[in-house]
Amino acid sequence: MARTKNKEVRFISSSIKVPSLAPSPVPPILSALPFARLRLDCFVDSVQSALACYVRTLNQKLRPKLALAISDQNQDPKSMTLKEERILISEVLVRTKDGEPLERSDLEEEAKKALRASRANTALTSRDVDEDVTRIVETGLFRSCVPVAFDTRDGIRLVFQVEPNQEFRGLICEGANHLPTKFLQDAFHDQYGKIVNIRHLERVIKSINDWYYDRGLLGAFTGIEILSGGMLRMQVSECEVNNIILRFLDRKTGEPTVGKTKPETILQQLTTKKGQVFNREQVQRDAETILTMGIMEDASIIPQQSGDSSKVDLVMNLVERPAGGFSAGGGISSGITNGPLSGLIGSFAYSHRNVFGRNKKLNLSLERGQIDSIFRINYTDPWIDGDNKRTSRTMMVQNSRTPGTLVHGSDRTDHLGLTIGRVTAGIEYSRPFRPKWSGTVGLIFQHTGARDDKGEPIIRDFYNCQLTASGNPYDDTLLAKFESIYTDSGDYSSTMLVLNVEQGLPVLPEWLCFNRVTARIRQGFDVGPARFLFSGSGGHVEGNFSPHEAFAIGGTNSVRGYEEGAVGSGRSYAVGSGEVSFRMYGPLEGVVFGDYGSDLGSGHKVPGDPAGARGKPGSGYGYGVGIRVDSPLGPLRLEYAFNDRQARRFHFGVGYRN
Repeated sequence: MARTKNKEVRFISSSIKVPSLAPSPVPPILSALPFARLRLDCFVDSVQSALACYVRTLNQKLRPKLALAISDQNQDPKSMTLKEERILISEVLVRTKDGEPLERSDLEEEAKKALRASRANTALTSRDVDEDVTRIVETGLFRSCVPVAFDTRDGIRLVFQVEPNQEFRGLICEGANHLPTKFLQDAFHDQYGKIVNIRHLERVIKSINDWYYDRGLLGAFTGIEILSGGMLRMQVSECEVNNIILRFLDRKTGEPTVGKTKPETILQQLTTKKGQVFNREQVQRDAETILTMGIMEDASIIPQQSGDSSKVDLVMNLVERPAGGFSAGGGISSGITNGPLSGLIGSFAYSHRNVFGRNKKLNLSLERGQIDSIFRINYTDPWIDGDNKRTSRTMMVQNSRTPGTLVHGSDRTDHLGLTIGRVTAGIEYSRPFRPKWSGTVGLIFQHTGARDDKGEPIIRDFYNCQLTASGNPYDDTLLAKFESIYTDSGDYSSTMLVLNVEQGLPVLPEWLCFNRVTARIRQGFDVGPARFLFSGSGGHVEGNFSPHEAFAIGGTNSVRGYEEGAVGSGRSYAVGSGEVSFRMYGPLEGVVFGDYGSDLGSGHKVPGDPAGARGKPGSGYGYGVGIRVDSPLGPLRLEYAFNDRQARRFHFGVGYRN
């Protein structure tokens, strides 16, 4: 290659510069969205697609395709087409744009490491140089790179003239109201004093977008600019909730209508508030919360574009249920032992689930059986005046008559037993303590007494055992109640713990004074196709209490294989149960179980000793098999059990054991 031919030969490239990006606007929100209950995927996907497109555009700006050419001012224009001509390079250097060595040797080494084709004593084409320029830029450390070829006495010298980025000296982040400061501090904590690296910035940008996406928040990186002095200015846009609009729809026509529910009753249930970043998961949970109130037939939340492109309006479509109605049903009393048919109970109820449009509940119910009868009025406010602790209040009045056979039953056919009459009134307050803990406190007044089969008040039973603690036909008690409940989940086999404490307050001398403590625990777990469930309960009463309030042991919900209350009646008790269940076919489930219960030797300590008069053993166990069938009323249980006294017994129940 003649030296005169290559005189003033230059490899010319466009420089690569990090663009000074002005903050771009938040991607526009679609004004028309498909109506889908609890689905926001279309809305979120459209925004995410726009953000992904923006990041791709940024990458193209950071690493454009370089156009290289060989030019010679004295060369014939026709020779310009010879772009793939190879030129022997005798020396390769990395210098500043002024041709001076780089101040930082580490940057020069990084640039040289990026070179693959460009080596001394190598013949190169313009494409080879183009690819090496691209590799230098892709290190992310340089804002420009221009290859220049010089003709020297020793041959062609190829110089890559680079302009390094500035040293990082600080960060300004705008618009990131919810992005934690520590998140950005961790992203840049080891970058101070180092050259700004575009590749590192890309990783930070991706991590910011991932942070918002993983949390269901509508927010993302939208722009970055390298300021003088090594300062970075980063722009993040977060789409905030502008307004929450309630729209009631007619349950038949779907047209807008006037709702009966007060708007504040709905709004106080929402965790999404005006000014918060839009969170799709939080919005979905809010819609589900509204449905669990029981006053709505359907609830959906639809985002819509607002006047401000960086904000969104949430429109909640609500379909109300009928506020009140009558119902009828039936059940079986657990206190009757003369056969299942004699224990049948019919019920009739009226309920209003949205009193005054404030989600307050009113229930009036009447249950009537051959012996049992219960009339109850309940009024519940699930959330008192929007209290920040979500406290609920229940007021109750009840008049009941229940069999006294659990404690005072008799095997004598000429003695039909007795009933216990109770008039109860009280008020209770409940609130959650923690996500899985809740507590209840209350004050309850009871007026109780026993009646014979003719309905006349009596104070002693067939065995001459006393029926009241005071010796009067009726006992009066004012109870202070505290109950704490832990539930791991809503599944029956999950962990559960219940602690209940009741204290009789002797406001008047004749009122009973006693303390009663009870506890229940349940734990289940799966082993292959089988489910194991263990449960236990116990309690103790100290003080002067009515005999019919003694703990009755035995029966369908206690020790199976025995009649109701046939094991014992005591001041104290303990019952344990274990069972293994397995799915058989469809809704059918098989069960193998074993129960044990004891009055802990406290039967004779009950006033009148009703258990001793009836010869109850005080302890016993039972075991057996059964089947369960899922039904709208809950599991239907049919069990066949043997006890330790060689007796056999069928048990039928509705719902799970207590």
